[in-house]
Amino acid sequence: MSSPYEPYQHDPDTTPVGRPSGSSRVGAILAHLSAPIAALLSAGSLSLLGPLIVWLVQKNDPFARRAAAGAFNFNLSFWLLYLLSWVLIFTVVGAVIGIPLFIVLFLVSAWCHIKGAVRAADDRSYDYPFQIRVLS
Repeated sequence: MSSPYEPYQHDPDTTPVGRPSGSSRVGAILAHLSAPIAALLSAGSLSLLGPLIVWLVQKNDPFARRAAAGAFNFNLSFWLLYLLSWVLIFTVVGAVIGIPLFIVLFLVSAWCHIKGAVRAADDRSYDYPFQIRVLS
C-alpha cells in the first residue's frame, strides 16, 4: 500500500492520462500566439487566420483544437471591437472614445494571448473572455 505522501512515480515512456502530448502542446501554443503574429504581419487584418489554420490542421487533437477555437472566437469578437474603434476614431466626437478603446483592446488582447500560451506550455487550457463562439 502506498502512502499519499510518496512522490508520484512517472514512467517517461508513457504520457499520463489527461496530459497533452508534446505536439499537442506545441499546437496549442502556436494557436495562442498565431493571432498576434498574424496581426503584426498584416497590420491587424489577418489575426483570425492563424488560429483558423491551427484549428483546421489540429482538428483531431482536442487540446490544440480547443486552444485554436478559443483564440479564433476571441479574435473574432476583438476584430469587431477594433472595427468599431476605427469607425469611432474617424469621427471627430468618437475619437475621444475610439483611441482609448483601441489601446485597451490591444493591451487586453496581448495579455490574453500571452496568458493562453503560458498556460498551454504548462499543459493547462485557457478560456478566453469575451468570445463569440463560432468554432468549438
